[in-house]
Amino acid sequence: MSYELHPETPLAGMLLSERFKGYDLSSFYEQLRARGQEVGVFFSNLKLLSNSRLALMASEFARDQGMYDTFHENMFHAYFTEGLDIGNPDVIVAVAGKSGLDEKETRTAILDGRYVYRLDETRKEGQLLGLTGIPLFIIEDKFKIVGAQPIEVFHNLLNKELKPRT
Repeated sequence: MSYELHPETPLAGMLLSERFKGYDLSSFYEQLRARGQEVGVFFSNLKLLSNSRLALMASEFARDQGMYDTFHENMFHAYFTEGLDIGNPDVIVAVAGKSGLDEKETRTAILDGRYVYRLDETRKEGQLLGLTGIPLFIIEDKFKIVGAQPIEVFHNLLNKELKPRT
């Protein structure tokens, strides 16, 4: 689901140091890098919290074109590894092109508002689920794992809670 975690973010984005004023972001980056390293993903030092609304609308366009996974992976890399502003339409269109999507059609799709209703619907669904962070994993409609957690958290849940009882 394309979920807008911080819809209040200004269109131009905002510095993470301003958004999370008073928090020590170094421990956040340390944990994020550790989780990424486990699965071969490099996270840069993010400075900007982008407004992700247009990028999420582009992901819905990509979904309709059967290119969601490729686009999502490339957008993730653009933001978290390259540190690009994924709220910038030019960045979004470039990522779309890299993903095999038509750049002009992508630009039209993110600017004409056709996917606003999907984002609104997923916001409602996320609120019903009690979504407070991403990623969110829901297992058997009963257990939730929120955020970039160590693989042991998944192992423990699967071994403890989902193990057949004898």
